[in-house]
Amino acid sequence: MGLRMAGSSVEILSTVASIGIMMMYKTPEQSWQTAYLTAKENFGLSDDAIGVFATQLRFDLDDIKSLAAEAITGGGNDRKCDVLHIDREMGVVVIAQCYVARTKKPAAKANKAADLNTAVGWLLTTSIDALDDGLKGRAQELRDAIKANDIRQIHCWYVHNLPTSKNVREELDTVEGTVRSALAAFEKGSQISVFAKEIGADELELLYTKAERTIIVTDSFEVTVPDILEHTQDNWSSISTIVPGEWLNSLYKDHETDLFSANLRGYLGSRSSDKNINNGIKRTAKDEPENFLVYNNGITSLVLDYSYGKKTKKGIVLKITGISIVNGAQTTGSISSVSGGITEDLLVSVRFVKAESENLIENIVKFNNSQNKLEAADFRSSDTIQDRLRSEFSTIPQAEYEGGRRGGASDAIKRSKHTLPSYTVGQSLTAFHGDPVLAYSGKSEIWINDNYYRAVFTDRTSAKHVVLCYSLLEAINNRRLQLLKDQKEDASSLTALDSSNLDFLSKKGAQFLLIYVVAQCLETIIGKPIPNKFDVQFEGNKSPFMLSEQWDPIIDILLPLASQLDEAFTKGRITADGVKRTVPKFQGVFGAVANLQKDAFSDFAKKIKV
Repeated sequence: MGLRMAGSSVEILSTVASIGIMMMYKTPEQSWQTAYLTAKENFGLSDDAIGVFATQLRFDLDDIKSLAAEAITGGGNDRKCDVLHIDREMGVVVIAQCYVARTKKPAAKANKAADLNTAVGWLLTTSIDALDDGLKGRAQELRDAIKANDIRQIHCWYVHNLPTSKNVREELDTVEGTVRSALAAFEKGSQISVFAKEIGADELELLYTKAERTIIVTDSFEVTVPDILEHTQDNWSSISTIVPGEWLNSLYKDHETDLFSANLRGYLGSRSSDKNINNGIKRTAKDEPENFLVYNNGITSLVLDYSYGKKTKKGIVLKITGISIVNGAQTTGSISSVSGGITEDLLVSVRFVKAESENLIENIVKFNNSQNKLEAADFRSSDTIQDRLRSEFSTIPQAEYEGGRRGGASDAIKRSKHTLPSYTVGQSLTAFHGDPVLAYSGKSEIWINDNYYRAVFTDRTSAKHVVLCYSLLEAINNRRLQLLKDQKEDASSLTALDSSNLDFLSKKGAQFLLIYVVAQCLETIIGKPIPNKFDVQFEGNKSPFMLSEQWDPIIDILLPLASQLDEAFTKGRITADGVKRTVPKFQGVFGAVANLQKDAFSDFAKKIKV
């Protein structure tokens, strides 16, 4: 797949520094710099964005701006931790030091790799009360997630744009040992996998190539099958057969999520609910393996090539080259997570498809997933509400709505800077309509859980209302990213109010709390009753990325009062009880100062339609 640029070459090469970074290691084989600089320029990010970019590519995340606003920790008080990404749903933590060289060098300085030792010490072992406010909530969330057994992997990275070196590797070996020692203090800390790694230019290129390529696993495999049914057309061919579950299990053990490179979701994991499809697959695989073949729909895989020999008494030897499972990730992942191993009588039906056209491959991926009713964001795309919203968004300039398809890093690095990622839209709507805690901690649940989904995607949810909610989140994220950038460039340039604002915005879930607070105070702001909040929108027809500036005066008024919301956080992280206690009190304080802001509120009210 070729890179479809998200912005003009003028935007990308707008500064001499960017040109220098881009040209320094640019070769015909390396393309990550272009995508990285595009994202950095489009969203006004600091050099720490290189760590966010690596995280996005490695874990197939789809919204680099929201990821940056959440994961970049800040300047002078970051305790040597430039990026901290915690994903309890995925079970992954990334702790990163970041460096972008302006001139060509043989290797990155090893001392910044050693700084990761300092970072993990502060995050995992130092008393929470001794941490600065900007890091306190992050460290507490990390420790809580470890205690709750929600974390399976911790990645400690030194991310830079230079070649890798032996000296850095040696420092990272020490970091890995430090993390393991720190985890020993947690009850199940020894079960967490730790990876300390140097992510240099070559590794970034590898991550980028994987995100771009439909089929990552290009090895050749052999499997003996009972029989084969083949069908061919001009630009595709396929075979249908039955494979042993143990063969699938071994593929997953060897290649893990790379096996699902063309899949819209990958393996979602297992939940305890009886309704969850993955638990059902696991129960069948364990308790009724002999019936798995007739209970399960099987899998569909893209391959680069296949061939097979003559049928014998033992069956047919099938050889495939390259594989990506486009439908059946849940089947494969669930089988591989069955305790006690896979028995010989567990068989799985499979279809291997070889296609020539890239457009055809994209359609195979799309239709193999959308034909089934599955409850996740990727598969709400056929929902009538999402169909309507996509249609409405087609009339809004510089606004492209994905309408339920999450996409992942491959789409994210190619998409326009005017795209509204589905999960982020769901979070902004959820916060505006009453649940900032869910918006912060359950971005996937908003789409998976039918009750959560229907609460915000209603018959009255319009594209223009989505624009209003999303533009508010955009404005808040822009504010934090700008303050972080200012702090990084010159910490002394921040006023006391700037520092206070940054401290508040660095609390976990603060952006969604502010959205909820604005929604609760909106009648006071516009000076009129709002019978139904779903009807609120901006006048006219503009992009949320342009309208985000309209929120700046309101944010300027709210942030100096944000200390009234401190009790909404416990150890730096938003809580439901805290929100219930503090927001009503905040509304009272806000109402008391409303008379002092009549002009600002009046100007803003003229731009709002109810």
